[in-house]
This record gives sequence, structure tokens and C-alpha cells, in this order.
Amino acid sequence: MNAPAAASAGSVAANVDEVLESQPIARVQRGAIEYVLLGTAHVSRVSADAVRAMLERESFDAVAVELCEPRYQSIRDPEAFRRLDLFQVIRQGKVGLVAANLALSAFQRRLAEQFGIEPGAEMKAAIDGADVRGLPIWLIDREIGVTLKRAYHSVGFLDRMSIVGGLGASVLTRDDVSEDEIEKLKEGDLLGSMFNEFARESPQLYDALIGERDRYMVARLREQASASSARRVLVVIGAGHLAGMQRELASQNEIPRPLVEKLAKVPPPARWPKWLAIGVFVVIAGAIGFAFTRGTRTGADALLAWTLFTGGFAAIGAIAAFAHPLSVIAAFLAAPLKPFRPGVPASAFSAGVEAWLRKPRVADFDTLRDDVAHWSGWWKNRIARTLLNFMFVTLGTLIGEYVAGFHIIRNLL
Repeated sequence: MNAPAAASAGSVAANVDEVLESQPIARVQRGAIEYVLLGTAHVSRVSADAVRAMLERESFDAVAVELCEPRYQSIRDPEAFRRLDLFQVIRQGKVGLVAANLALSAFQRRLAEQFGIEPGAEMKAAIDGADVRGLPIWLIDREIGVTLKRAYHSVGFLDRMSIVGGLGASVLTRDDVSEDEIEKLKEGDLLGSMFNEFARESPQLYDALIGERDRYMVARLREQASASSARRVLVVIGAGHLAGMQRELASQNEIPRPLVEKLAKVPPPARWPKWLAIGVFVVIAGAIGFAFTRGTRTGADALLAWTLFTGGFAAIGAIAAFAHPLSVIAAFLAAPLKPFRPGVPASAFSAGVEAWLRKPRVADFDTLRDDVAHWSGWWKNRIARTLLNFMFVTLGTLIGEYVAGFHIIRNLL
């Protein structure tokens, strides 16, 4: 090798070592496999460089990333949202899940705007690096929807409202992330960061967002390793998972598959909200029936109050979402009939009409992720506005039922 070439090679090697010098790295030997855990920050361009540098400096048989299948596909195929079927989302009751994913996307976009880095750049660097070297990619993280549902069910009512508030705040706030928050982001996890101090102060929420995922990801690593001949695996994870996964790799002895299934299981919904809703309707229906015993006029007034309050508040929800006039009418007509079609909310009818009348355009899919990064974009984008319509009409119907019940019973006393 001539002198200039040798100098150039030495410069590259020095640069690689310099990039990796300050990065959190842990090496764990488990059986015949060495796991090299590289902790990354979601707001640092250096993290993406560190992934490239690690792949350049060392040889691996596989690359594991802190991604689930849907997030992996969104990196592989940024146009995936073009195939979103709104009618299916509404019919299958997945509006909340899609909205939560968009809220996370909004949080990522806000960080991207502030720091000038592509969301998930470090994961994309790992995927691209594995592709170039022909290495298998192991997806080890749990789906965000499962994590959010388990987190939601792990805490009480007030804490659940904080989760919803955290998701909402990620959409509505436009303030830059503070210096203190930046440092926490560099040491933590994207989902945990969305809920800020609340995640750190609630042991149950912290475990669902961080601890459970540490155990899940290690179980997935072990499961993938058992079906592979890999002996050295690069594991690219958020820095907040580094210590926990290092401990789990050293101590976890449960059979991987049952543990993965256990941690991926969504807890059944609590029964009391359903029984409370039934109880409220029974009381209101009984009050309306009792009103008829006092005279046809009294009964008719009670029935009219039920129709106007439930339909009216549902319609207000649709109006708040800037829905089409026919979607507003659909909400008004469907809400009073809710007891006669359990399982099919008025919001499904209204959102369905909205999606039919204002079919998403190509531009709506192209700009969806950017639009939801700004609160006003939720009303501008037809896809996001349909989701808002569903959620606002659901809330309006619920408020209308309680207001109607209070009004009817008060007039009978």
C-alpha cells in the first residue's frame, strides 16, 4: 500500500474509533453467541454514524433492531400509508390505535424539525448496513399498539388520562424540546420520552414502556438465535434499554416463545365500563318508561330529550372535526339509536360517511406524516380528519347520554 493510501486508511480507522468512543456499548456473551449492544439516541445524528462505524469496524452474523414489523415496513416502504383502508380501520375499531401511531409520528417529526435529522435514522442506518453486507435483520421490539394497550391497562383511571394527555400533547404542542428534555431523550426511550416525568414516576407505566420491552426484546433475541447459526450479533437499541437488556441477557432463563407470547398478550378490557354503560342505559330507559306512566306528553318529552341531547352532542363532535354536513347528520341520527345496535358506535356511521364523501386524495397520503406533526394539520388532512371525526363523535355521544339521563331524571323528581 502506498503512503497516501495508508494515511487515508488510518484516517478512516481513527474516525471510526472517534465516533464510537463516546457511545454506550455493552458486550454480553451468552453461550456461544456474543451480543454487542449499541445504545442510540433518537435525536442524535451521531447515533446513526455510530451504527455505520460499528458495522465498518467489526464483523457480525446478524443485526437486531429495536423495531416491530409495522415500523420496519414503514422504514422500508415510506409509502405504506397509501394503502391505508379507512373503512377497514373504522370497521375493525382500530381508529384509536392508528391515531396513537400518528401521535407518535408527530412527536418524531417535531424532534426531526428541531434537530434536522430523519426520524429513525439510526435504525435505517442499521437496516441499510445489514443489507449491504447481506446480513439477516432481526426485528425484536414489541408492536407499539400492544405496548400502549398494556401500559393503559396497567394503571388507574387518572393515570390513563395522563397517557391520553401525553399522546394529545405530542400533537398539540409546538414548543421546542428543552435542554433538560434533550439530555433525557439521549439517555432514554422514544415512547418513555412522550410521557416525560409521568413515565418515570409511575412504576407500572415505566415497566410497560421500558421494563417489559427489555424482557421481550431479550426473549426475541434468544428465539432468533436458537433458529440461527449466528455467533456475533449487533443489537441496535435506544440507550434507555441498554442496562435492562444487559441484565436480562445475563439472567433470563425462561423459554423464549412462551415469554414472548405472554408479553405480547393484550389484557382483556375491564368489565366495569361495559356494565356501567348498561346500568346507565337501564336507568335512563326505566326513567323514560316511568315518564310515560305519568302521561303521554311527559313520556314524549323524555324521549325527545334523549334524542336531542345524544344526537346533539354527537353532532357537535362531528362539527368540531369539521365534518361534512351529511356526516354531522349521520352522527345526529345514529347516536340516539346506540342502545339498539350495541358494538356499532354512532362514530362509525359518521366517520364512514365522512370517508365516503371525502375520499382521501393521493396528496393526503403523501403529506399525512407531515400534517399530523402540526395540530392544525389534523383538520386539513382528510385521513386525519376522519379519525378526529370518529373520536369526537364518540366523546360527544358519551357526554350526551349522561346529560340526557341527568335531564330526564331531574324532571321526574
